[in-house]
Amino acid sequence: MADPSDATFLIHFVLLISRQGKVRLTKWYSPYSQKERSKVIRELSGVIVSRAPKLCNFVEWRGFKVVYKRYASLYFCICNDQEDNELETLAIIHHYVETLDRYFGSVCELDLIFNFHKAYFILDEILLAGAMQETSKRTTLRLIGAQEDLVEAAKEEASSLSNIIAQATK
Repeated sequence: MADPSDATFLIHFVLLISRQGKVRLTKWYSPYSQKERSKVIRELSGVIVSRAPKLCNFVEWRGFKVVYKRYASLYFCICNDQEDNELETLAIIHHYVETLDRYFGSVCELDLIFNFHKAYFILDEILLAGAMQETSKRTTLRLIGAQEDLVEAAKEEASSLSNIIAQATK
């Protein structure tokens, strides 16, 4: 549990859920078994998706606080401790959405479905072990770009190695 006098707080998990209740992304920072994870997702997706739009974006659940925000057709949900600041959690959600938006250029649900690994890369650059790691969108995007350059270089190297092996076995 997070210490109330501590300036940082621990995020237990992040969920992205569509309006239809389909999970688009999960990131767990606290230990949950696969069975528990499935139960958490089922419970929270039912609670959050069925809430009226005029209700607040905070849900007390199992002794935790779940803060969520709907952007277009997705609910971005973060679970943290009861004493943690809801507005700070909403700011983290908004920061993640803005970073996704800058990266994809008007992000939509399909971007996250077909490029889920990039959504995870961005989330991993922003949050580390359940705490805010990087607050600069520019730095996050620069690091993601550098990571993409490394992946591209590795693909080219692997391609050239397979060409060398193919020529040597002729």
